[in-house]
Amino acid sequence: MTRAGWTVLGLFLLAFAAFEAIKYGGWAVPLGLAGLIGPDSALLLGIGQRTEPGQLAPRAVPVYNALHHWLPPVVLLVFSLVAPVSHATLVLMFTPALAWLAHLALDRALGYGLRTRDGWQCAARPVSSAARP
Repeated sequence: MTRAGWTVLGLFLLAFAAFEAIKYGGWAVPLGLAGLIGPDSALLLGIGQRTEPGQLAPRAVPVYNALHHWLPPVVLLVFSLVAPVSHATLVLMFTPALAWLAHLALDRALGYGLRTRDGWQCAARPVSSAARP
C-alpha cells in the first residue's frame, strides 16, 4: 500500500475511534487515547541505551514490534465484536482497538514500520516508491 493509502486508512480509523470515544464517553475516551499512544510506550524501554540516529534500542525492539504488528489490535477488534459481553464492555475494547489500528496506519503513512533485531527499520517491506517524495 502507498503512503497515501495508509494516510487515508489512518485518518478514517482515527475519525472512527474519535467518534466512538465521543459517542460513548466515560472510559472510552482515555482507553481510545491509550490505544492511540500506547504502541509507542515501547520506546521507553530504550531510555539510557546508546543508539545511532534512526535506530531503536535493541532491548525495546521485541515489545515495539509486538505493539506495531497489525494482529493484536485486529484480534481485539474481532473479539470485541463476537464476545458475549455487554455493549458497554464491547465499547471499552472496540474504541482502543480502532485507535491502535489508526496509530499503526499513520505510522506506515509516515514511513515507520517494524524493526530489525538491531533496531533499524525493516527493509523487507518498504513503502511503495510511487508514494515517496
